[in-house]
Amino acid sequence: MLENDGQRSRKMEDKNNVNAAILERLEKVVSTLQDNSVKMGQLLAVHNEKLDKQDRIDAVLFEKVESLHKEVTRSTTDIKKGCERDIRLVDERLRVMEKKMWSIFGALSIISFLVSPVGQRIVGGALTPVVESSIIQKN
Repeated sequence: MLENDGQRSRKMEDKNNVNAAILERLEKVVSTLQDNSVKMGQLLAVHNEKLDKQDRIDAVLFEKVESLHKEVTRSTTDIKKGCERDIRLVDERLRVMEKKMWSIFGALSIISFLVSPVGQRIVGGALTPVVESSIIQKN
């Protein structure tokens, strides 16, 4: 019976040693998991900070893009108005030149007609008065 008790005692002792080893390993695993959890929390905090910073940068960039868009739109409107004004000025000058050209053409046409032989025959008596000759003829 003593032998039996000794064997039981050894078995119990072996089980206790095994349980103690398992508990020790579990404690190490839990400790490692806690360390990893802390590190993950730190990483998440850093990533959240980076995301917040990127959001602020994005907001500034979008504001700058919107500002540039407004400036380009305003400049485009100014350029368009300037071009329209210049086109109106050029159109007005062309109209004046066209009027002068037609006036000159008309004047040249009238002068050409008056100087031409046909014009001379039609106008003939009106421009030069008929003068009676003062020459005495011999009979």
